[in-house]
Amino acid sequence: MEYSPPPLFKQGASARAKVVFFSLIAIALLVVDSHVKSLALIRQAIGTTLYPLQMAALMPRDAALGVAGYFSSLSSVERENKKLRLEQAANAQTLQRAQQLFSENAQLRKLLGTSEQLPVPSVMSEILYDARDVFTRKIVLDRGSRHGIVAGQPVIDDVGVVGQITRVFPFTSEATLLTDKDQAIPVQVVRSGLRSVAYGRGQSGVLDLKFMAANADIQKGDKLVTSGIDGVYPAGLAVATVVQVESKSNDAFARIVCQPSAGIDRNKQLLILLAEPKTAPRPPPEEPKDKKERGGKTHLRDTGKDTAVPAAPGKPR
Repeated sequence: MEYSPPPLFKQGASARAKVVFFSLIAIALLVVDSHVKSLALIRQAIGTTLYPLQMAALMPRDAALGVAGYFSSLSSVERENKKLRLEQAANAQTLQRAQQLFSENAQLRKLLGTSEQLPVPSVMSEILYDARDVFTRKIVLDRGSRHGIVAGQPVIDDVGVVGQITRVFPFTSEATLLTDKDQAIPVQVVRSGLRSVAYGRGQSGVLDLKFMAANADIQKGDKLVTSGIDGVYPAGLAVATVVQVESKSNDAFARIVCQPSAGIDRNKQLLILLAEPKTAPRPPPEEPKDKKERGGKTHLRDTGKDTAVPAAPGKPR
């Protein structure tokens, strides 16, 4: 009986012979491909067929790299976002400061141009704070008697009159605004030349023209400037604009409301005019009429006798 090994243990050609055989085939294919270029189409077909298998084999690796990249990117984005937020806050503060400086620079340039056009010298001042009394409209400036400030000097900005110096200290001074209830300023209507007096109401942004006749030549939109007749404010400074005129037939006076031209709520730097207030001396009191019309006699207190006043020459006694 012939014995044959199982198929698992059957051996064909030797491994060395197989290596030599397939090596020769590979070399032959390489030589043919390099000279004939006939295997390019076959290579492309095989690559296209195997591409899905390659992608399927690379899916676990790509998934692992994607998860790691996601968490890494999330962490880096959070750090970058935090850094950008800090930079944004710092830049916002710098931007606000730059805008404030730009606004102050523009205001100072306007004040400088205004001071050059004024006929009187002036000094630049800055608002320190509002007065403590809430029922008055006053501010405290950083210029005092050491800088040549005296009571009564006008305070203006680049647009118009702000108020008047009312109290002076060595290094600071107190200015009363035009809107204060106890403040008044002589004004003149630019259009018609009509003169009047503007009074403060105690409210911000409001002035009143009192005791104006109901038929006075004044209308909404008229510009009011200083008349200069008080000897305190130079003539021609802008004061206010008429915003409301109410004339009733049964009232003797019109109700006229004005809006100040100066932007006290918007500006921090002001000009103080160094001109001292000039007021004309009062005339001497007139003698009573009854004394002038007496019968030409004067009483001498030392003698107690009456002495007749001589008549003018050329006239009968």
